[in-house]
Amino acid sequence: MGKTERRLFGTDGIRGIANAPPMTPETVLRVGKAVADVFKKQNGRTHKVVIGKDTRLSGYMIETALTSGLVSMGVEVMLVGPLPTPAIAHLTKSLNADAGIVLSASHNPASHNGIKIFDSKGFKLSDAVELEIERVVFSGKELGNNNSIGKAFRVNEAKGRYIEYVKGTVDNTSLKGFKIVVDCANGAAYNVVPAVFSELGVEVKAINVFPDGLNINLNCGALHPEGMQRAVKETGANVGFAFDGDADRVIACNEKGELLDGDQIMALCAKKLLDDGKLKKKTVVATVMSNLGFHEAMRKEGINVRTTAVGDRYVIEEMKSNSFNFGGEQSGHIIFGDYSTTGDGLITALQLLRIMKETRKPLSELSGLMNRFPQVLINVNVREKKPFEMMPAVSMAVKDAESVLGKNGRVLLRYSGTENIARVMLEGKNEKLINSLASKIVASIKKEIGA
Repeated sequence: MGKTERRLFGTDGIRGIANAPPMTPETVLRVGKAVADVFKKQNGRTHKVVIGKDTRLSGYMIETALTSGLVSMGVEVMLVGPLPTPAIAHLTKSLNADAGIVLSASHNPASHNGIKIFDSKGFKLSDAVELEIERVVFSGKELGNNNSIGKAFRVNEAKGRYIEYVKGTVDNTSLKGFKIVVDCANGAAYNVVPAVFSELGVEVKAINVFPDGLNINLNCGALHPEGMQRAVKETGANVGFAFDGDADRVIACNEKGELLDGDQIMALCAKKLLDDGKLKKKTVVATVMSNLGFHEAMRKEGINVRTTAVGDRYVIEEMKSNSFNFGGEQSGHIIFGDYSTTGDGLITALQLLRIMKETRKPLSELSGLMNRFPQVLINVNVREKKPFEMMPAVSMAVKDAESVLGKNGRVLLRYSGTENIARVMLEGKNEKLINSLASKIVASIKKEIGA
């Protein structure tokens, strides 16, 4: 089924402005009922569901509505409060739940919220299951009965469970001697990330760890790492890590304050896994957004790259279906398949720090493994998501750009899965040239469908 048939789910769950469709209490309650109904039909039961959230003010409203829907269907709901998205994926398995649900809009502003759903094994749902949930939500069918009412309760040890699990991914290795900066985006990682690093002996300077429900991602975190970069240089830290609102992704900066994106982190980790004989099939899975410099670096190391559509769920699906154990996105979603079923910013940060310890090299030296091709990414607000090939002027601008770049660059156009935004990405060896070509493509899109 095509994406045009979707009414709720985007590339990463349900997302929208809180208290506006589809993120209203009425719809969310219905989603809770539908999740219970669909999972019961598939598994023969829906006994327990874990619900976690980030720090958005609207999380209280949405958590209550979702819980009501699930409880009305006889489900036992375990509430774990603000925790990273990957923590919910882990806890779903750890607590033997039938599903796990995260209330978060990831990197989006506090006015937004969303619903991400994991199956009993901690994996995000397939397109088919999401579409079935949508069908039930909009079916008008009465769900639940008064003979089957569940209950909800808090799981107080959830944070501790996740902390111990994450430390185990580096064998509880002492990282004493490192000084780091962590930017928790006033989000779900605010009270977990500093604790993990401190318990492993790291000297931690934590910034943006005072959420008030409205300041999540506000000029901080993975999308706004400037504060982290400044703090690293001011404190003389070895490395800085900036997480997004739900901490399923991370970007880093070296001791000089220079940024490393997901591609650069992936390159380092893939090489280490290969050197240790732990990179299955000598393959890493990336998306079409990964830089040409990443592909070049992996080729030199003898590592194969499998490419998927944008979205960590597609990376994970490729990993699952072909028994690969490592992949990720340029945005900082990195999946260590031997440890996690989804992107985990904290696990990624720990693995990077372990590489620095074992190689005894600063991050500035290690990052020389990959040379990034200049890349420009421009977001264009649009009023509709009209297929690009149906806009002749846009197609012509793309064709002209591809002709100029030849084999030394590429053009990628796509729509955001969660917002009315067209993303224009160009890569090439000449930064001035790709900026000029990108501007022409952007102008043609604005003229045709600009908001």
